[in-house]
Amino acid sequence: PETNYNLKTIIEKAKSFNMPKANIERAIKKGSGEEGGEKLEKFTFEAYGPGGIAIIIEGITDNKKRSLGQIKQILEKNGGKLVGEGSVKWMFQKKGVIKVNLGKQENKTRDDLELEVIESGAQDTHWNGDILNVYTLPQDLEKVKNQLKNKDNKIESANLEWVPSKEIEIEDKQYQIAKKLFESLEENEDIQNIY
Repeated sequence: PETNYNLKTIIEKAKSFNMPKANIERAIKKGSGEEGGEKLEKFTFEAYGPGGIAIIIEGITDNKKRSLGQIKQILEKNGGKLVGEGSVKWMFQKKGVIKVNLGKQENKTRDDLELEVIESGAQDTHWNGDILNVYTLPQDLEKVKNQLKNKDNKIESANLEWVPSKEIEIEDKQYQIAKKLFESLEENEDIQNIY
């Protein structure tokens, strides 16, 4: 975990759900192939969805061909199409994303929180209700997260994510199809993240 930020993030997430340490260690050994079973491998697929939206799908599987077939089928049933590597990834940037919940904080205004975020070295912010999405360079994620925690901010999550360079609007009908597509993708146990 000290040298692998993704692993550290997953361990922190598991601990937040009160997963026992022994289960976490067993999952790490199984994933690395140390403990019986097949070795798991990461995958990233790129696709276009309804209305021309760009999609990045990340996951972990013990059978990449099976996962590819399942994802292709889900996309085709829901107005999507798998595309070659690099076809949509250029429209995204890998960034650190920290979600800070202002609603769970006492005696702090939006201006107070924004000032603390600026002082922490974040690149950008975006409000979504009471949640402030804080964007950082990937290498600054841990530093910014710790600085915000030290100022008694309630961190909902902190992850490396693919953030779109540009957002587009789609018609309501296409939005409903896209929503169904995302729900179907989320039901697949191999898929970890959809951007």
